[in-house]
Amino acid sequence: MKVAVIGYGTVGSGVVEVLLRNHDTIVRRNSLDELELKYILDIRDFPLDPNKEKFTKDFNDILNDEEVGVVVETMGGIHPAFEFTSQLLSKGKSVVTSNKELVAQKGFELLNLAKENKANYMFEASVGGGIPIIRPINNCLSANEIIEIAGILNGTTNYILTKMINDGMSMDEALMRAQQKGYAEKDPTADIEGIDAGRKICILADLAFGKHVFPDQVYTQGIRDITLEDVEFVKDFGGVIKLIGSAKRIPDGRICAQVRPSVILKNSQLATTSGVFNAILVRGNALGDAVFYGRGAGKLPTASAVVADVIDCARHQGKTKILPWGENEKDFVAPNDLISARFYVRAYNVNDGSLAELDRLLGNIRVLERKNQSPDEFAFVTEEIVEKDLREKLGKIGSVEIKSLIPVTDY
Repeated sequence: MKVAVIGYGTVGSGVVEVLLRNHDTIVRRNSLDELELKYILDIRDFPLDPNKEKFTKDFNDILNDEEVGVVVETMGGIHPAFEFTSQLLSKGKSVVTSNKELVAQKGFELLNLAKENKANYMFEASVGGGIPIIRPINNCLSANEIIEIAGILNGTTNYILTKMINDGMSMDEALMRAQQKGYAEKDPTADIEGIDAGRKICILADLAFGKHVFPDQVYTQGIRDITLEDVEFVKDFGGVIKLIGSAKRIPDGRICAQVRPSVILKNSQLATTSGVFNAILVRGNALGDAVFYGRGAGKLPTASAVVADVIDCARHQGKTKILPWGENEKDFVAPNDLISARFYVRAYNVNDGSLAELDRLLGNIRVLERKNQSPDEFAFVTEEIVEKDLREKLGKIGSVEIKSLIPVTDY
């Protein structure tokens, strides 16, 4: 089988490297007759590249070549990746991608198109980079009803929070360090504001709960407002702050999907996930909790996941391996403030009167302390409460200024 790669950036060039370097092992281990790289599509010129004879700037060379059975799309973005992928699948060619934005927005359409044409659309690398998660959900955990899926899905924000927790760096200083090391883009908005993690939790929710979830249905809050004061107060509680993407089924059958800073207790596997590493927890009704851990990005780890999907496509020619999930339903995703949890709260302008009011409205709270705490600053953790109810009660205390409100997880 012949393979083409569309997009020769970090991931695309990594895919080419892995395919060529490990060719003999891949073919032998997977009982394939051949897996040959035939085309690389990119609008740029690479005159010094050792594979320069394989380059083309014409998408139709790939689309109309009947020898090409699998195409790797690593362009990123929605357009023209969606149009290219649609045309390839319509021709019966399987497509493998690391493009989380495209899968999150158009996965339902593309999976159905693949099924109609007896092809595959595979995207293991779109969520956890080199961490296997999609294949385990589809195969290893298929006997479970998934109750919840949650994780640290963005290495940039995890690196920044790790620096704040371990080294006492400010948010701005930690972000600058991440940019210097190449962990954060010059424009870090997609990472810092939780957009990247939001796309990934959409894909995981689709797989776990069987209906398409769009990014704009996911409550998304990044780490921009997390301060060293929050880090220190949460330490007093025996926890750390992580940016968590989660999707959870609630009692009425709907799901809540969100990305937001969360308090993780230090005995959790997610709490010890540091630096640029990611970790994804799947909670099943038979298995309980399973955690998948590793590098969530990087040239070769991501390329490894992409090539594994290429091999899967080559081994399943003419047979659709990943079945489509259901169409989006407007009311399937419930408002995130219906989730019940304990909450960490940091407030200012707290006096004896407002303390009495807090005690009356919230009952038993765990008061937290930190070094150099200002006299009117007050932090605490509530008992379990529905977030909507908590916000309503806090709103009744007029003098108190709420600076932080962060859920405490149970994983």
